Amino acid sequence: MPPAVLRIFVFMSCEMNITPVAYVRNGFADKFGIPRQPVSGSRIESRVVFTEPYRVPEALRGIEGYSHLWLLWGFHNNRRAAWSPTVRPPRLGGNKRVGVFATRSPIRPNPIGLTAVRLLRVEKTDEGIVLVVTGADMQDGTPVFDIKPYVAYADAIPDARCGFVDEVEFPTLEVVWQHENLRVPRAEWEEILCQDPRPAYQDDPERVYHITYQGEEVSFRVEGRQLVVLSVSIL
Repeated sequence: MPPAVLRIFVFMSCEMNITPVAYVRNGFADKFGIPRQPVSGSRIESRVVFTEPYRVPEALRGIEGYSHLWLLWGFHNNRRAAWSPTVRPPRLGGNKRVGVFATRSPIRPNPIGLTAVRLLRVEKTDEGIVLVVTGADMQDGTPVFDIKPYVAYADAIPDARCGFVDEVEFPTLEVVWQHENLRVPRAEWEEILCQDPRPAYQDDPERVYHITYQGEEVSFRVEGRQLVVLSVSIL
């Protein structure tokens, strides 16, 4: 995969070229269905695979001592050429506009994401040392520009206010299976589906949606607070 280059202007005069240190590998071939935010206790694993010249054990010495890591990454499939000063967050129903810097929308002046993930283990593979993590709200192939340890005393702020996020309830859906011929563990599918992956502005109980994960495609529709799985197919 050719390295994606992130260009950042510093002090409006100096340009920095930033290339990925790693790429994320998981079962999300498409953007639809990816968790909108990291999920605590997630069962869905992703692998952080390093590129050259960062594929060296010395660069990860001591990382096993941390339970969580920050990943700084790029929205590499953000196709919009222009940014907007306001966006419509899905959790506000997709109709109310909020300032882009008051959200985590992918439609940003610089397409940069920040995610805290849980580090499960460090593996030695033919591709060098790989980090196995959960909680990555990213598509397969997402470039990672930097990795930093999560440090609780500095990063956790228990009394922080969270804007509209504090004001909106996020109920999950009950997943009802009409078809269960699954290859992927059911618990992983339910974690994806119960969060209601539909666009916030769509609420048609007759509409059938399709999600691909780990080479399986699930077709479903949503009836009230129930997500009904209609079929499962192997791609």
